[in-house]
Amino acid sequence: MPEIVIHLIASAAYVGLAWHFWNTRWRRPASGGLQAWERAAILAPLALHGWLLYDGIFAAAELRFGFAQALSVMMWLCVAIYWVENLFYSLEGMEPLVLAPAALATPLPALFPGLASSGAHAQAGEFRLHLALAMVAYSLAVIALLHATLMALAERQLQMKSAPAVAGLPPLLTLERLLFRVIGAAFIFLTLTLATGIAFSETLFGRAMRFDHKTVFAVLSWLTFGALLAGRWRYGWRGRTAVRWTLGGFVLLVLAYVGSRFVLEVLLQRA
Repeated sequence: MPEIVIHLIASAAYVGLAWHFWNTRWRRPASGGLQAWERAAILAPLALHGWLLYDGIFAAAELRFGFAQALSVMMWLCVAIYWVENLFYSLEGMEPLVLAPAALATPLPALFPGLASSGAHAQAGEFRLHLALAMVAYSLAVIALLHATLMALAERQLQMKSAPAVAGLPPLLTLERLLFRVIGAAFIFLTLTLATGIAFSETLFGRAMRFDHKTVFAVLSWLTFGALLAGRWRYGWRGRTAVRWTLGGFVLLVLAYVGSRFVLEVLLQRA
C-alpha cells in the first residue's frame, strides 16, 4: 500500500471525528463528557499517526525533519495532550479545534518529504533531544492557543448573556487557570529547548548561539511567554490581554522553525 494512502486513512479518521464532535458539541450541543467509544475512537488515528511519524523520522536511515514533519509531530502531540488532559477536565468543544488541524497535518510528510539533513550532527542524540523538546514546546503552545480560543468564546458568550455555544465547557475562570498552566509548561519546555540549542551549538560550532532568524524568533517567543507569566503574577493579567499575548507568542514560535523551514525547503529548496 502506498505510504500516502496510509497517511490519508489517518487523516480521514481525524476528519470524521472532527465532524462528529462539531455536529454533537457545536451544532447541536449536548453535554455529558466524552463517551468511552469516543475516547477509543480518538486513539485509533492517533496510534496510526504516531506509527507513521516513528517510521518516517526515527526508523528512517537518514534524518528528514522539515516543516511538514514538524507540523505533523506538533499536531500528533496536541491530540495526545488533549486526550490526557480531558481525563481530568471536561473540555468539550475543543475536539474539532484539535482534530481538524491534525487531519491537515497528517499527510504533509508524505507530500513534502523535505531534504535530508547532512552531517554527523543530524544523528546526534543531543540534536534529537533538542528537536523533541522543541516539538513539545510547540505543541503546548498550540494547546495554549486553543485554550485561549475557548476562553475568548466563553467570554463573548458571557458578555452577550446567551446560552453557551458548547455544552460542558468549563467555567471561564477554570479555562483561565488551565491556560496559564499550559503556558507555564510551554515556557519551561521552551527554556529547555533554548538551553539545549545553546549547548549543542557550542559543541558543534564553537559558539553558544547562532543569531539567525530562527534563534531571534525563538528568543522573542520565550520573552513573550515569560512576560505574560510575569504579568499574570505581578498584575493579574487575564481575559483579552492573556489571549493577545498568547497569540503573539504562538505566532513568533511558529515563525522560529516552521516558517523558516518552509521558506528554506519549499521556496529555496535548501536543507
